[in-house]
Amino acid sequence: MFNFKDKVALITGGSRGIGQATAIMFAEAGADVVINYQKDDKSADQVKEKCLTIGVKAITVQADTADRQSIIEMVDLSIKEFGNIEILINNAGIWNENPIDGMDTNLLQMTIDINILGCFYAAMAVVPHMKKRKSGVIVNISSTAGQRGESFHSPYAATKGALIAMTKSWGPELADYNIRVNCVAPGWVATDMSQASLDGPEGDSIRKVIPLGRAGTPEELAGPILFMASDMASFITGEILNVNGGAVLCG
Repeated sequence: MFNFKDKVALITGGSRGIGQATAIMFAEAGADVVINYQKDDKSADQVKEKCLTIGVKAITVQADTADRQSIIEMVDLSIKEFGNIEILINNAGIWNENPIDGMDTNLLQMTIDINILGCFYAAMAVVPHMKKRKSGVIVNISSTAGQRGESFHSPYAATKGALIAMTKSWGPELADYNIRVNCVAPGWVATDMSQASLDGPEGDSIRKVIPLGRAGTPEELAGPILFMASDMASFITGEILNVNGGAVLCG
């Protein structure tokens, strides 16, 4: 069992899907949690209440991860509330079809702003606090799309590939400060973001290319995320952990 007692975990995009499951699992492991959300305050409050019921401290913070000042204010509020942030989970992201010959440039920019810049902004705000304590963990949530590409979703794939490169860059950069940076790369996961595709006409073809024959659950991603944030992974940094049912096998 993981033990995060007296630790504070900040989860961006923590009101739904993988972020929600991760926030609750951190709470179950004893961590106090900061649940970031952009719009869905009702879902964020439900996650907070679940965490409080478990017996830890929890707050929700509305912040647009694409806005640097919003992220700075979120981190400042979290530090004021809890005194520190030991763990940052860069989870917030968007996934939309956007074919190259009909590219919606507004959607392209939004994907870059949220999926890449949001992770930069969160790390830029949190790392100085981690450096002062010479301790910390960052886990970036990428995707199999960042490793193999994804037809009709090239902006998403490109941003998730960027997260892998960021992880491999930050790991050695921050190692002297005892700050570990790793990445979890999910495949298909049954969340509200992907459920329409899994339930649609292409659902069977999606499952056929997954050796385990199904999509993962948010909890099956939360566990590996907690592992990467735990002392059990104390000698791992700059690494990509693939959690995809065998769909993409990278050496």
